[in-house]
Amino acid sequence: MNETLSRRAFAQHLAKAYLGINAIVYGSDLIAKTTRIPTARHVIFLNMSGGMTHIDTFDPKPENSDVMGETKAISTSADGIQIGHWLPNTAKKMHLASLVRSVNSNQGAHDQANYLLHTSYQKRGTIIHPSMGSWVSKLCGKLNYTLPDNVKINGGSGIIGAGYFESKHGPLPLGNPNAGIQNIKKSGYVEESMYSRRLEASRLFNKDFSNSFPQKQVRAYSDLYDDAISLMKSEDLDAFDLSKEPDSLRDLYGQNNFGQGCLLARRLIENKVRFVEVAYGGWDMHNDVFGNLEDKAKVLDDGLSSLLGDLNSKGLLSDTMIVLASEFGRTPEIKAGRVGRDHHPSSFSVLFAGGGVKGGYVHGKSDERAHYVEEDGVDIESINATIAYAMGLSIEKITYSPSGRPFKVSNGKPPIFNILS
Repeated sequence: MNETLSRRAFAQHLAKAYLGINAIVYGSDLIAKTTRIPTARHVIFLNMSGGMTHIDTFDPKPENSDVMGETKAISTSADGIQIGHWLPNTAKKMHLASLVRSVNSNQGAHDQANYLLHTSYQKRGTIIHPSMGSWVSKLCGKLNYTLPDNVKINGGSGIIGAGYFESKHGPLPLGNPNAGIQNIKKSGYVEESMYSRRLEASRLFNKDFSNSFPQKQVRAYSDLYDDAISLMKSEDLDAFDLSKEPDSLRDLYGQNNFGQGCLLARRLIENKVRFVEVAYGGWDMHNDVFGNLEDKAKVLDDGLSSLLGDLNSKGLLSDTMIVLASEFGRTPEIKAGRVGRDHHPSSFSVLFAGGGVKGGYVHGKSDERAHYVEEDGVDIESINATIAYAMGLSIEKITYSPSGRPFKVSNGKPPIFNILS
């Protein structure tokens, strides 16, 4: 028995030391990878809220005009890969990205599907799960100790946050990327000496309260307060100031909330923020899908292509993973009369780039109508598994909620190994 255990321990040690993975060793020589040496230090998650149409963007079917409608397939900078003609600038950057054309979900309603996309868990009334950004904040550790390590740009109501983790791991919401963080500076009429006295009084009150109520949740809010004070005094606040960027670059990204949000995301990861989500809604195109796409896709095309090119030229793409995803796709069938596409969780597409992701690669395949997955199906939870794996997090590590319930970062689903180099 001791010899067997010793061999197992030795095999695990070798896997960790030389392969950069944690290993589970069973009775034989079977070793299952659960982590690897991180290839991504940062993540920019582009959330196409509302259900982006996959057939008009990243999974066109040029041989089936009845499902394509007004959309045309165009060639890209990656051999053999075509995307919708609405994204001409992105087409020039596809050699930097991988497409997964075989994602599926079991949720077809926005609220539940969006929750699953962000947390990898079904929405329940008895618990709130952490978002992927909160997992990263909790388990990866800060790279910049004054800036928040989880930021959501263009987030409105219904932000999925820290869940059962401490509140400090929830995202800092920024409703308008051009405005930066609001109310972060002290009022001009308050003199510095008065301001310092107020801070000290507040600190003493918080200390007394924390000592009287030493619960974990109270400590978490005290930590959040301390972080806010540090941020107020930090020169790193300039990271949120888009006026520092040249007008020509801001125009390239697009003078809109999504384009400027992508530019702000680049500035934040430059300043060592771990996880930035940029939301872009309005994809729920039940009516006039092609009329809506003309403007909607241009905003996406300018922002995404500029972000890919900018990160690449600055040498930041190698350790920054970009993930563009939506809670589900849209029906290949064009609904007569209203010329729209409805919710479609059976098959849709996700784009990955940077942070160890292969360039010019396609994983999976939908059928000839982009209706069902035909090859190499991927559960939507595997999006978060791939993020976690690229960042060196164990997909098998168990964390416990305050009630003692066990959870894993991607609910036990595997990463999409094939897209990683």
